[in-house]
Amino acid sequence: MEHFVWQLDPVLISFMGLKIHWYGALFATAILAGFQVMKRIYVKEGLDVQSLDNLLLYCVIGIVVGARLAHCLFYDPAYYFANPLKIFAIWEGGLASHGGGLGAILALYYYQRKVKLPFLFLLDRLAIATAIFGFFVRMANFANSEILGEPTQEPWGIIFARVDMLPRHPAQLYEALAYLVIFIGLYAIYQFTQMKQRHGAIFGLFLVTIFGARIAIESIKVSQAAYHESLLSAGQWLSLPFLAVGVALLALAYAKKPSAPVVNK
Repeated sequence: MEHFVWQLDPVLISFMGLKIHWYGALFATAILAGFQVMKRIYVKEGLDVQSLDNLLLYCVIGIVVGARLAHCLFYDPAYYFANPLKIFAIWEGGLASHGGGLGAILALYYYQRKVKLPFLFLLDRLAIATAIFGFFVRMANFANSEILGEPTQEPWGIIFARVDMLPRHPAQLYEALAYLVIFIGLYAIYQFTQMKQRHGAIFGLFLVTIFGARIAIESIKVSQAAYHESLLSAGQWLSLPFLAVGVALLALAYAKKPSAPVVNK
């Protein structure tokens, strides 16, 4: 059986010694796409668009720091405890999305205290932007031939020639497609329903769908942890608390009356 062979050069542009990698370009696109979604939402609701510059800065710092620390602590702690300076070597790879999510939430909390908007109100809207951000990040992982799936003989299996010549599940594409569908669904819910008036509901739905998909797709991924995993992978264990919080937020949002529209002060 013929399988598609993926062997993209990781360098997108090389000019006078300066190299721009596909991963970096797609990660930057992820940030820009998320920012543009938040901008559209702020314009629609009459909020202070200029304050988004601060939110962008806080979120980028929170995502990178959180994702790096989570990778070091949960996926290869023995190595990083023995080589603590390597924690700062982000260019060598190793960012965990669960930690990035927590970092973004902490960044949003810091931002919320300055703009005086309801925290759950902001989380609902950031969730929509985060879904499209996740889509581009997983496409960056695909371009980089990382976060691989297990070998498969299914016709849609892909050979990542930079790694080996085994056809594998394109787990990055599975996740990217899931995140894109979730983004479209959440944005449609925000635009055409009153769910946005139940603060915490959209964010809760985001957590349930994103981490539900993550738990399912993790089952066909190659383990990313440097230690032996049993029953569930590290990614699945880390997804369970987020999934539980999502269910709780949905239940709480529908247990009380819808909130009045937020007015920018």
